[in-house]
Amino acid sequence: MDYFLCVLGLVFIIEGLPYFLFPEKLKLYLMKMNEMPPGTLRFLGLSAMIAGLILLYFGRR
Repeated sequence: MDYFLCVLGLVFIIEGLPYFLFPEKLKLYLMKMNEMPPGTLRFLGLSAMIAGLILLYFGRR
């Protein structure tokens, strides 16, 4: 459980960095994301999940 909490904490830190460092640019990026078709967003989400699984696989080996 300690390992899980450490990983979850790192995820929150990494997710929060763009909001802290580039709030103006992030607003523009999110507006552009709103205009993207749902299929593109699903593909990007799936790609991120697959990349995460690959990193987990190699990290745990």
